[in-house]
Amino acid sequence: MKISVIFAAACLLIGVLAYSCSAQTQDCEGFWISEIDDATFARIKGKSYKDDCPIPLEDLRYLHVLYKDLKGVTHGGELICNVYIASDVLDIFRALFLADYPIERVRLVDEYNADDETSMRDNNSSCFNFRFISHTTKISKHGLGLAVDINTLYNPYVKTVDGKLIIEPATAEEYTDRSKSFPYKIEKGDLCYRLFTEKGFEWGGEWKTVKDYQHFEVSDEVAAKLYPNYR
Repeated sequence: MKISVIFAAACLLIGVLAYSCSAQTQDCEGFWISEIDDATFARIKGKSYKDDCPIPLEDLRYLHVLYKDLKGVTHGGELICNVYIASDVLDIFRALFLADYPIERVRLVDEYNADDETSMRDNNSSCFNFRFISHTTKISKHGLGLAVDINTLYNPYVKTVDGKLIIEPATAEEYTDRSKSFPYKIEKGDLCYRLFTEKGFEWGGEWKTVKDYQHFEVSDEVAAKLYPNYR
């Protein structure tokens, strides 16, 4: 009798776990996608998801991933991105993890009060954050959840504005010389570059007037099809 009860309880537990994985589109190995539930929304409301954010909450997805740092230590990470790229981003992070590609940190930008500079200085990799492109009035692809930044301190944003060199994060000046070798550096042709561009993303490191070495985004054409009012 006791064995039967234990067996039945075990079967019930397996069924609950299987249902949970299925409900979250989860593979039970540390990588999954889910809708933005109330608890997650409470974490992002007023931060990355600002009161004037025009992106419907149902267009966003929560991603849980695994990644490895330079020492090969495995960590759990969180991102929020547009549903349009969610599966691709999950695939990319899974491939990076399996290849031991080093990423230092993957946290919701809300842990930095949605302050992009603070997040980048911490070398945090992230995606959704409703904001405008630096030094412009145009909504960033991050504001649509259609761009991903990887290892941000070591792969800065570099632009000249009114004759002044702008580096973001401001602490990344030593990493603007891309002829040097250093940890977490993204280069054309490396695994991170190949995985994103094979999925149709554009790399900011290939832009002409601006260099955004951390940044991978969908094209303007794709963004405009998804959001016709996108400018």
